[in-house]
Amino acid sequence: MTLNPRQRRILDAVRQQVTVSLEALAQQLEVTPQTVRRDVKLMEEAGLLARYHGGVGLPSSVQNIDYSDRQVLNVDAKRRIASAVAAQVPSHCSLLINIGTTTEEVARALVHHQGLHVVTNNLNVAAILCDSPGCEVILAGGVVRGRDRGIVGETTIDFIRQFKVDIGIIGISSIEPDGTLRDFDPREVKVAQAIIEQSRAVWLVADHDKFGRQALMRMAHASQIDVLFTDAKPPEALARVLREAKVNVVIAQ
Repeated sequence: MTLNPRQRRILDAVRQQVTVSLEALAQQLEVTPQTVRRDVKLMEEAGLLARYHGGVGLPSSVQNIDYSDRQVLNVDAKRRIASAVAAQVPSHCSLLINIGTTTEEVARALVHHQGLHVVTNNLNVAAILCDSPGCEVILAGGVVRGRDRGIVGETTIDFIRQFKVDIGIIGISSIEPDGTLRDFDPREVKVAQAIIEQSRAVWLVADHDKFGRQALMRMAHASQIDVLFTDAKPPEALARVLREAKVNVVIAQ
């Protein structure tokens, strides 16, 4: 789903208060409880919220939204981010691209580039780019996760460490206000950490729903990335961290 302004305010309110009653949300938004209830139901089905006794809160910090739901969640924002990334990727360079629906949109935006060498642990990225005459795709070995066709494990990490690329393009599940980058699967986190280590420049692609979201595993810190591509201005606390770390923030219009 693409959130409308009211639904965006509901999500922001829940993030700020952890849990909140439907009645309180209705008062804040100046709408009927029935309207809030309909919005919450849609957002719960999309995995963005969870219903608790007496109110609504954020979903589990230990389990990600289903891949099929993430494919259609904020897809317009992800495509704008991908276009912004593609505009800055030069021809004849090397890339490492990890698992994620946003990185898959980046791959689609790169199909007309020339002279790219792409190393990836994402079968979907490889499938998107393998037919591009201007791109050589190098696919990591390892264990394939059926739910999203990501490749993970120690074999994957060992493979990635053979390369040193111009740009590492990574997705993430959570960016906390202090700049901590988090995800859910420890195997996926370790692969992303290897990508950061083996990239001369690190570009993070993340839509606005990742700001302040909860996730279990620490992957890295914003100070380890060079550019953040997103679709909305980060919250002030995070924006301050990014400025202090000299991270270039590109907001895709």
